[in-house]
Amino acid sequence: MTEYLTVSADDRSEARSHVIKLHGPEGFAGMRAAGRLAASILDALPAYVVPGATTGEIDDIVVRMTVESGGVPATLGYRGFTRSCCTSINHVVCHGIPGNKVLKDGDIVNVDVTPILDGWHGDTSRMFLVGDVALKARKLVDVTYECLMLGLEQARPGNHLGDIANAIQSHAERHRYGIVRDFCGHGVGRLFHDSPEVIHAGRPGTGPELRPGMIFTVEPMINLGRADCKLLDDGWTAVTRDRSLSAQFEHSIGITDDGCEIFTKSPSGLDRPPY
Repeated sequence: MTEYLTVSADDRSEARSHVIKLHGPEGFAGMRAAGRLAASILDALPAYVVPGATTGEIDDIVVRMTVESGGVPATLGYRGFTRSCCTSINHVVCHGIPGNKVLKDGDIVNVDVTPILDGWHGDTSRMFLVGDVALKARKLVDVTYECLMLGLEQARPGNHLGDIANAIQSHAERHRYGIVRDFCGHGVGRLFHDSPEVIHAGRPGTGPELRPGMIFTVEPMINLGRADCKLLDDGWTAVTRDRSLSAQFEHSIGITDDGCEIFTKSPSGLDRPPY
């Protein structure tokens, strides 16, 4: 049976548990500010995610903007991760490590950022098209964004996490894409990763019931081919086993009395490419 716990704004518990936290207005305000910073960082990137740029240069911009805004990059040093964002190119599903990799014309890349602002984690990611991108890759990116938004339409009190998952799965499978099951969304707030786990494929009416005050990410990873993934030797980078393209979008949201609030929506309307 799912357990829920109403928490105060100054709750500083650092351990993840099976209990789902229900946040009040102060928590929503904290996530709103952190989410806006995260979205603003992604808004600044289109001019830099271009052929010839390196993923390390993108990371430099992310860390600079985060620190200048009074934030701290959540990923830097997290369980040994060495960078301030994740850059996942083409067949990389998630958690690509920025470095000397040069972006090429035709690449698609996901940039995932999580600034911590006043103790709250603003977790979001977006796809970027590098130069002239093939139609099949652009379609994958479009459908992945549609999967996210169709899932969020189901994020309202009385529904279940399975309703979000089924909306995502149904749309992806309608296009004969694979839905990654090895990674999922998660509770977020003062903790980077908290309960519940938010899967992206499932049956309606299953999983924890959605209640006002829940805060979590929805972040479907959709593959052009099969859903199977494998982890590279660096211990972080996940790739498609069949080397097919993969795309992902992520928002942090909070369940309200009549729906959900998207904390990481772009202030400039740059939620999906082309930007």
